[in-house]
Amino acid sequence: MRRDSGGRVDRSRVLRFRFDGQDHTGHPGDTLASALLANGVRRVATSVKLGRPRGIFSAGGEEPNAVVQIEEPFPEPMLPATTVELYDGLVAGSLAGQGRLAAEPDPARYDAVHAHCDVLVVGAGPAGLAAARAAAATGARVILADEQPEPGGSLLGSSDEVDGVPGAEWAAATAVGLEGQPEVRVLRRTTVFGYYDDNYLVAVERRINHLGAAAPAHMARERVWRIRARRVVLATGAHERPIAFAGNDLPGVMLAGAARTYATRYGVLPGRRAVVFTANDGAYAAAVDLADAGVDVAAVVDARPAPGEHWAARARERGIELLTGHVVTAARGDGQVSTVEISSGASLDADLLLVSGGWNPVVHLFSQSGGTLRYDEAIGTLVPDASSQEVEVAGAARGVFTLPGCLADGTGAGARAASASGPGQGVDVPRAVDVPRAAETPEAAPLAYWLVPAADYAAHFVDLQRDVTVADVQRATGAGLRSVEHIKRYTTAGTAHDQGKTSGLLTSAVVAHALGVPVAELGTTTFRAPYQPVSFAALAGRDRGALHDPVRVTPLHEWHVANGALFENVGQWQRPWYYPRPGEDMEAAVLRECRAAREGVAAMDASTLGKIDVIGPDAGEFLDRLYTNLMSSLKVGSIRYGVMCRPDGMVFDDGTVIRLADDHFLVTTTTGNAAAVLDWMEEWLQTEWPWLRVHLTSVTEQWATVALVGPGSREVLAGLAPGLAVDVAGFPFMTWREADVAGVPARVCRISFSGELAFEINVPSWDGLRLWTAVMDTGLVTPYGTETMHVLRAEKGYPIVGQDTDGTVTPHDLGMSWVVSKKKPDFVGKRSFARADTMRADRKQLVGLLPEDPDVVLPEGTHLVSTSTLPEPPVPMLGHVTSSYRSAALGRTFALALVRGGQGRLGERLYAPVGGTLVPVTVTSHVLYDPEGARRDG
Repeated sequence: MRRDSGGRVDRSRVLRFRFDGQDHTGHPGDTLASALLANGVRRVATSVKLGRPRGIFSAGGEEPNAVVQIEEPFPEPMLPATTVELYDGLVAGSLAGQGRLAAEPDPARYDAVHAHCDVLVVGAGPAGLAAARAAAATGARVILADEQPEPGGSLLGSSDEVDGVPGAEWAAATAVGLEGQPEVRVLRRTTVFGYYDDNYLVAVERRINHLGAAAPAHMARERVWRIRARRVVLATGAHERPIAFAGNDLPGVMLAGAARTYATRYGVLPGRRAVVFTANDGAYAAAVDLADAGVDVAAVVDARPAPGEHWAARARERGIELLTGHVVTAARGDGQVSTVEISSGASLDADLLLVSGGWNPVVHLFSQSGGTLRYDEAIGTLVPDASSQEVEVAGAARGVFTLPGCLADGTGAGARAASASGPGQGVDVPRAVDVPRAAETPEAAPLAYWLVPAADYAAHFVDLQRDVTVADVQRATGAGLRSVEHIKRYTTAGTAHDQGKTSGLLTSAVVAHALGVPVAELGTTTFRAPYQPVSFAALAGRDRGALHDPVRVTPLHEWHVANGALFENVGQWQRPWYYPRPGEDMEAAVLRECRAAREGVAAMDASTLGKIDVIGPDAGEFLDRLYTNLMSSLKVGSIRYGVMCRPDGMVFDDGTVIRLADDHFLVTTTTGNAAAVLDWMEEWLQTEWPWLRVHLTSVTEQWATVALVGPGSREVLAGLAPGLAVDVAGFPFMTWREADVAGVPARVCRISFSGELAFEINVPSWDGLRLWTAVMDTGLVTPYGTETMHVLRAEKGYPIVGQDTDGTVTPHDLGMSWVVSKKKPDFVGKRSFARADTMRADRKQLVGLLPEDPDVVLPEGTHLVSTSTLPEPPVPMLGHVTSSYRSAALGRTFALALVRGGQGRLGERLYAPVGGTLVPVTVTSHVLYDPEGARRDG
């Protein structure tokens, strides 16, 4: 029911919503939980394992019971009703276990942003606001993040005053003042859920959380903040903890602080007649505020011999009976609380039972930072101890539970954090900042009270969401378990979406009771990120659909599409695979393209090759250390093929090195390995040879490359570049020239990956389509794709790294001993070539294979054996097929393979098991076409 006055909701507007098929109304400022309570809805969920009725238990993200499914405007599963802001048109339902994902794609956007600050303050309660206020006074860059829609924390649910005004008003004014400062950013509805190394924290902001269909379409639903802070102040507050007694899971059993919040912040009375069960003075404030709001508070049952005199007097003034030295033994009722049984033997009628077993500092983020905890006997809970990171903990998060103490603690922490973030960063030496004033209320010492003794613990619940009881914990300890980590997994306590926020320390205390050891000896389970559940959509951000694995296309892509190319994915690139003409299948198209390259002239888009600028006085020495052959001796204007090996001597990548100037080389890599090669180079440069004066820059996407191939390529190029001498004498193999090609300034290289006369024309990417169009407009050139390129290079025995190699192949195994320098004193992988295993005579070698049937195309990956019959396994595998094609130039099929030395002699017959039959093959040289290389120069 709703109070006649009070609360922080806007009564001038009515919001309509539906829950479990029933229509209700609420107001702006409500949560779904407060609106349900105002409408008299007590049962909001059914427990997962036992099917027991459950009601609203808390008022924040620690809620273990009221987990709901949002149905409209867009389905969202497993949300605590206490954190769902009410909006007009909301449709939700209770859950008994798993939620339901939407059948349709989520139309919402999800963003991410990186931010840097001097001081990050997590939590906008009294301590957090005071800390942000003090840090901002120094001119520091401050970010204040809080999961609530409005700042204030505990002040929003209390009647306390700060600086002579209601606490909620002081919080609002303080936040407005902070937001008015240019170096301060206040993030509302923002949950910091992860704390990682070097003060890197991650948060999620609910930007239009539940504004409904009226939300602007251009706004993201959630935004992930990745924050790097010089100093962090954790003012994350504390969670009130329950006490285990019979029936403590019934609807109507609620944390005392939560009931106070509903009455004071939302103007909602969670019940008509209440009993308060406590072991600390904090619950008396809830009893007094609820009595003032109109709830009939029948009694305060205090496990201690006596409460503080201040609160005892205030309770008695309101006619509240104090039953000290007693405990609640059971809550009874049919579907909700109706009777509360007391250890004195009394039985009180009540529909609301408020519980407070004490307060647990929210130490989750502190623990994630690498911080250690210690058990504080005085307040009966775990508090932060030490951390290796630049972090301060303030207020209730470190066990300071009085309002004046929180304000003073936060002010000091904020000032220290700003000072420690360092002068010279816009941060002044901290000046004295006034500590906000609040009345000091004397309180008696709390009692760490966890469990009401009983003969049967089957209804004493420890973890409400997992239906874990004291009896379950006792079964675990009875089975011999002693570690709380093991008991957590045995019972599942603390593994639900709330991550044990209310049950964690209580479970440890129950384990300690069962084992007869102090709670301090056991500690608690590990706090891991995320602090609150985070949607996968938020973590993915815009990296979904077409953006999940971004497709890279060359500057010529539109032409390829318009001319009917089919594509294959190479790394992240879409490369033209082949260009079928009407009536052609892949085989026919590839054979036609191959003939054009061998007999006429053809062109391929080679823009995807990795390109890395290596610049600096030591560039030559750097490349000498990485490549197996010598690069520093390369003359300006020349090109050299090179191979990189890993430290174990196995081939890592290959490509060309072009010397553009004395201190400038351009390295090309395989398409799929471009990023890996750049990373490899940077790793060696930064960690092993940092003294080398070299800079590396990826320029893959800055250049478009057209490979012009075939006996007629010289005439085509001469027509496009009249000023370029294209004859062998004027343009030798493995050199480059600058020229205007089709009116575009270009770098032309005499390189061939096909064995034919070939030129690679490189132009700035924005001129790529112009060049390609000019080449095609000659009417003499056939475009070819990657499949044809594979056939052409395989005919010449040119290996492709990653296809003809598998991480266990050396240059020697590929028949490329010539590429391994014998002059250089060292290079990455050189010493490994001297290993006994690398020098074995029976290592696999690259060979060619000719199937006996010239029409059989061997499947790539097919094993090779020596026997002509199918024997019983195991069968010695002599090698495997790495590449296999049909060749127009050879007039038959052929393959490349890696075959064990001694078994791969030329002319030897081997067998390839294919589909239950053995295909005879003859071993031949891996160079099957033009072994003399006569066609290279036309």
